[in-house]
Amino acid sequence: MRKKQLKGKEHDQGWEEKVVQIRRVTKVVKGGKKLSFRAVLVVGNEKGQIGVGIGKASDVIGAVKKGVADARKHIINIPLTKTYSIPHTTEGISGAAKVIIKPSAIGSGVIAGGSTRIVLELAGVKNILAKQLGSGNTLNNARAVLNAFSKLKTLKKAAQDRDIEMKNLFK
Repeated sequence: MRKKQLKGKEHDQGWEEKVVQIRRVTKVVKGGKKLSFRAVLVVGNEKGQIGVGIGKASDVIGAVKKGVADARKHIINIPLTKTYSIPHTTEGISGAAKVIIKPSAIGSGVIAGGSTRIVLELAGVKNILAKQLGSGNTLNNARAVLNAFSKLKTLKKAAQDRDIEMKNLFK
């Protein structure tokens, strides 16, 4: 796995990028096979902002640059608790990949595998349990985690959605 500090304005905020996967892909054309590379990248600041991107180019460096640009376009914010976990259990789906994410006890660390682990670590989550179900596709599992993160709500947001005060939420 490659971990790199981003340059420019993002460098001040502590943005990091990680290459999750690089694949050589071929396209069959009239003259033969045309080689290109596909790079799956995750960009995060470990403070609740995360993005997953994909880039394709004829060389690896070009694919990585396009992947970083794509990841920056798809950044989402996630609510983190004081214990660097998530507020509640949630599920995310992307294609045939399904991911279940549960908050975990303090000190338990990130219990996850594959691309799910990379996304959770770069998001800044420190105590969490995650399980990949269905497909083992790296890109779809990373996108399923983002889908799960987009479904998260804080108590304040749940109270606003129901048009009630915070103190009346548990009555």
